[in-house]
Parts: sequence; C-alpha cells; structure tokens
Amino acid sequence: MSLIMKIAQGLFNREGRSRVVTLILEQLNKGQERSVKAKKNILGGILIRGMSIIISLVFVPLTIDYINPTRYGIWLTLSSIVGWFTFFDIGLSGGLRNKFAEAVAAGNDREARVYVSTIYAILGIIFLGVWLVFLVVNQFLDWATILNVSAEMRSEVSILALIVFTYFCLQFVLRVITTILTANQQPAKGSLIDMVGQAVSLLFVVILVQTTEGSLLKLGIALCLSPILVLLGANLFFFSREYKNYRPTFSLVDFSKAKDLFNLGLKFFVVKVAYIVQFQTANIIIAQHFGTVEVTSYNIVYKYFGILNMVFIIFLTPFWSASTEAYFNGDINWIKRAIKQYNLLNLLLFLGSIIMLVFSQRIYELWLGEGTVDINFMLSLWGFFFFNVTIFGLKYVNFLNGISALKIQFIASAFSPILFLVTAMLLIRYFNLGVYSLFVASVVANFNGYFLAPLQYYQIVHRNKKGIWIK
Repeated sequence: MSLIMKIAQGLFNREGRSRVVTLILEQLNKGQERSVKAKKNILGGILIRGMSIIISLVFVPLTIDYINPTRYGIWLTLSSIVGWFTFFDIGLSGGLRNKFAEAVAAGNDREARVYVSTIYAILGIIFLGVWLVFLVVNQFLDWATILNVSAEMRSEVSILALIVFTYFCLQFVLRVITTILTANQQPAKGSLIDMVGQAVSLLFVVILVQTTEGSLLKLGIALCLSPILVLLGANLFFFSREYKNYRPTFSLVDFSKAKDLFNLGLKFFVVKVAYIVQFQTANIIIAQHFGTVEVTSYNIVYKYFGILNMVFIIFLTPFWSASTEAYFNGDINWIKRAIKQYNLLNLLLFLGSIIMLVFSQRIYELWLGEGTVDINFMLSLWGFFFFNVTIFGLKYVNFLNGISALKIQFIASAFSPILFLVTAMLLIRYFNLGVYSLFVASVVANFNGYFLAPLQYYQIVHRNKKGIWIK
C-alpha cells in the first residue's frame, strides 16, 4: 500500500491519525543524513513558504487599495531602481555560502567563524560607504523625471528613495544570517525569518489602512522598517544560541580571507548583475514606455505565476548546500536521483501552470477586485512561458553553484543583460509590442538556464568531464 493511501485511511480516526504522524516522522528520518535534512527543510519550507505566498497575495490588493495602482507602480519602480545598488554585495554572500559549507563539512568551526566575522566587516564597510555617497547624490536627483511622474511628487519620492535605499543597505548586512542558515542546510529557518518579516509588514500596512489616508511615505516606512527589525532580532537570537560558535567578532576579522570570498564571489557578482539588469530594469523600462500603471500589471502577473517559482524553491533550496557535500564526498548517485525527482516536480508544476493560465483572468478579478487593473492575456501567456523556462533551469544552476562550477555561467551572464536589453528595445520600439515584451526578452536572455546549465550538468555528472565544465 502506498504512503499516500496509508495516510488517507489513517485520517478518519484518532488512532489512525496518531499512526499517520508516526509514519510521517519515520519517512522524514529515513535515508541518508543529507536526505533527512533536505526532507525536513522541505516540509518546513512548505509550511513557511505557504504562509509567505498567502501573505504576499493579501499584500497586493491591500496596498493597491491604500495608495492606488499608479502610486503602487511608483513604489515598485523605485524599489527596482534602488535594487541596482545591491550589486555592491559583489557576490560575497554566494561566496560565503560555499566557503562556510565547506568549513563546516570539514569540522573547522573556527575557520567558519572567521569567514562569518570577515563578511560582516566587509559588507558593513561597503554599504556604509555606499549609503553616505547616496545621501549626498540623492539631493541632486530629479526623481519625478526618472520615474515619469508629476513634478508635485518630486520631494515625496526623493524622501522615499532615501528610506528605501537605507533599507537595502541595512538588510544586505543583516541578511548574512539567512545565508549562514542556508549554507548549514537549514534554509527553512531562513525562510521563517523572511516570513515573519512579511507578517510584521502586513500588520503595519493593515494598521495604516485602518488609521491613515493613503501615503507613499508611510507605506515605505512600514515596508522597510519591519523586515529590518525582524532581521536584527534573528541575528541576536541565532548568534546567542544555536550558532554561538559562529558568532561574528572583531578579533576574528581576517581580511586575507576576503581573497577567497572575492575570488568565488566575483563570479557570483557577475551572475547577480545579469539578474539585476534583467529583472530590476524591467520596471524602469515599463514605466518609461508604458507608464507606472503598467508596472503594476506586469508585477501582478509576475507575482501570480511567481507562485510556481516559490513552490519550486521550497523543494530546491536544500539542494545547493546538499549537492556541495554530496559532490565533494563523491556521492554522484545521490545527485542523479535528486535531479530526477526535481524533473518530476517540474512536470507537475507545468501542468499546474496550465490551469493557472486558463483561469488567470478570473483569478485576477477575484484577487484584486473587478476592474481594478486591466491585464492583457498575452502578458499572462508570456509570464507563464517565462516562469516555466526559469524553473526548468534552476535545478541545474543550483547544482553548479553548489560545486562552484561557475565559469560558463559567468561568461553567459556577461552577455545575457545585453541580449535582454537589445531584445526588449527591439520588440517595444520597432515591433510595437506590449508590456509582455519584457517577459519575451527574459526568456531569450536566459539561455544559460535552459541550455548551457543542463548541458554542463550532463557533462560533469554523467560523463565525468573536467576542464571548462568543472571550472
């Protein structure tokens, strides 16, 4: 009898429910230690990310109702512009993830703590400097022109930009704790931190809706302050308890270790810049060519089909660090089995996404309210294509990231932003296509995910090739 049938039969009585709990616990603790960790984190991720999805879906109509679709588009566009500055991380978080995982796997807690202390110091210095520069430059930026909004909003948007930028700088330093949790194969705990931040933000917005008139500044403060408070609390909590042995300290800051982080981080940096260009500039391009209302339409479709991505990430997140351990321990069969399981999940999500596409217009109306935002079916169709292509490639990219085989992705990422921008401009200016051009351009530019990464995985895992494939 299958596990599912046993669970279904057991749910009908108290004794059966007790057996079901026991059966689930047995399944969770069955298998290799690496697989057990992955299964527990996937289960935790399902519960936590499920709550995150619900919160994010509630957020959109609540926020649009509070400040209207045009102002919501301004918020999204501004966040995208400020998001450009996240490249000052220089890929160091990705470098830490691999180096920390390697140190812990080797049982070298002191080296892991040195890396943690050093990354906090480096990011603190970088983002303090960047914030001070922005503090000066912001006074000379004409945000009304940049965002294509009325001149009357210039002062309000300028203050909002400073608030959002301050948030980005602080969260990049404080989010090191989530990188550490993920590197130590505990991504569910990192997701819990994010979910609590979302919940607190939602609470703040509900209070604003009930007590104030619509205000971009008040919304910005609410959405930026709450995650920072949660991240600060998480740092204090974990470094005083479970991760006390890895607590950062000035005495262990070793800038010579920065070379290891930078060498690996540089490749992650280029990959990250490619991501920023493709995804953060989309809102800016839409605002300039179609207006901020269409930014809202684009992001609604992005959030709607992005549910597929969020579901897949729940299952995929443990794979990065687990594949690092499996590969360096020579457990290639475990990697092959994992990829097969992810391919099956890809198929299930694809079938689910077809249903989402068919009923998309009706769901938008139920979600946002009839007539709130007008979304063209072509925008939904290309959102559907984009996320299915992205999800297909993610498992291969995560494996390659986990074993630091980044050279091919590094080279591809140097070309993909150019390809994205050129394709988007051609489709908009010369073929007069709509907002969905940004999804089309993203699919074209993501050739590494759906072609190069699967090929590289096959060469490494199935053919045991070295050379450029493993660099």
